[in-house]
Amino acid sequence: MPYAMLRSVASYVPANCVPNSAFEGLLDTTDEWIQKRTGIKTRYFASPKEKSSDLGVRAAKLAIERAGLKKEDIDLVLVGTLSPDYVAMPSTACGLSAKLGLENTPSMDLIAACSGFIYLLATAKAFVESGMYENVLIVGAEKCSSVLDFSDRSTCVLFGDGAGACVISPTEDIKKSILDVKIAANGNFGDYLYTPRNIKGSAFCPGHEDSQALHMKGNEIFKLAIKTLLKDVEEILQANAITPEQIAYFIPHQANLRIIQAVQNQLAFKEDQVVLTVQKYGNTSAASIPMAMNDIFEQGKLKTGDLMLLDAFGGGLTWGSALVYFGEKA
Repeated sequence: MPYAMLRSVASYVPANCVPNSAFEGLLDTTDEWIQKRTGIKTRYFASPKEKSSDLGVRAAKLAIERAGLKKEDIDLVLVGTLSPDYVAMPSTACGLSAKLGLENTPSMDLIAACSGFIYLLATAKAFVESGMYENVLIVGAEKCSSVLDFSDRSTCVLFGDGAGACVISPTEDIKKSILDVKIAANGNFGDYLYTPRNIKGSAFCPGHEDSQALHMKGNEIFKLAIKTLLKDVEEILQANAITPEQIAYFIPHQANLRIIQAVQNQLAFKEDQVVLTVQKYGNTSAASIPMAMNDIFEQGKLKTGDLMLLDAFGGGLTWGSALVYFGEKA
């Protein structure tokens, strides 16, 4: 049975860079306040005409090219997003596939919010290792700005738009494989982070029935995220007899610098092991991990055989972690 390999990575950010100062005239906030509480300095917002699939297809094309493949070689497309092109259908994955020029390729969305990329990895790994599909395109594509309430200081300064994509293919070499992925969820905390439907009587949002903007219980999410991620990361390392010293890069979901540093300090990761992009891109949800991975790839830091530890926590509540060797194109 083959192993699944992360064969390539790519990302895309829209053109409009938005500094913290842009919010100072809109909200009771300052650049200093935002940086102190989140670590964020800038984020990128898509244009009104752009959809999540438009961002995703830019990253997808580059990921396919870097994998040394043609679009016709892709036999499954998976997209993770909390900001889909449409409320329910067609899926963002179908829109992305159409923009790639694929007509008969199965395509579907996975909804796991900020844990989306870890869920995509787990699903692609299962499909490839079962032999059902050979080259799986996974894309985290987010136009978070489309689900934000720009009068809500607690959420609108946190998120940004962007996309990250990877191709997952088979390999015989375990040292180039997706070594392990663990995902989990607890729907009892669903009201901690949600986007309500615009219908009367929505389950999680009494008083917010007319809004589709993202709602978040920030303090509760912050505390639970640190506790959950620490436990999750420790368990996956122990299960695979991996020590923090063996990790080339720790790439967490880029939600908040204080959450990342709390996990980093508990596990004693060195500064050069931790990949940080939250200061540049903000929280790009399902796109944040592949975008961060692409940053170190394009900087020439990420090499074939480097072992990465990925972890994420998001609405649902969902969470997950992964141990991934960086592979190479065939």
